[in-house]
Amino acid sequence: MSEEDKKTTILIVEDDETLQETLAYNLEREGYAVLTAMDGPAGLDLARNELPGLIILDVMLPNLDGLSVCRILRRELDVPIILLTARSSEVDKIIGLDSGADDYITKPFGLGEFLARVRAALRRKPKPATPDQLQADDLVIDLVGRKVYKANQELNLSHKEFDLLAELMRNQGLVLSRDLLLTKVWGYDYIGESRTVDVHVRWLREKIEDEPSKPKRITTVRSVGYRFEG
Repeated sequence: MSEEDKKTTILIVEDDETLQETLAYNLEREGYAVLTAMDGPAGLDLARNELPGLIILDVMLPNLDGLSVCRILRRELDVPIILLTARSSEVDKIIGLDSGADDYITKPFGLGEFLARVRAALRRKPKPATPDQLQADDLVIDLVGRKVYKANQELNLSHKEFDLLAELMRNQGLVLSRDLLLTKVWGYDYIGESRTVDVHVRWLREKIEDEPSKPKRITTVRSVGYRFEG
């Protein structure tokens, strides 16, 4: 995809199929290329892989909410993000903008206003970039070379351990459920128990934690999943 194409590609992450189709149809009529996703994880994957020029993001999404998606993408990509939400209070708008959004549109909205907001957001020229490493203190992941270093010493991680650590570090500070981690690391078609995640987290802790029995980097959120603290 050329740089020019990226500037005119818009990703819509919206689980209301009728609204998604309506927005996509009208954006395509305006000459934009459109990508669509129905939930948070799928939206993250498309954003990371396709590097769109603008993201239209619903706040209330299944599997991973829009505010969390916005925070994750803001750490990784310099791309304009417009949030869509049915909530109109000032507090909700502040939360949305503080999450990294460039604009905030309250449902229901007119098509003319929507297209005007899209044009305004696209005037901001993003600096497309895909990070080639992640770092938290003395822990460094080389995403290109698929290597992990702790205090400048390379660690011996399995393929799945590497992918799991990368996913946790990309979403630093956010709680990721076991089911979400299974989907992101093992794939949508994985057939197995969520305990697989627990086992791999234990192995990771043995390699990256100073005291594996008292983990500070990968913490457990009871009955939910795990969070990378840094």
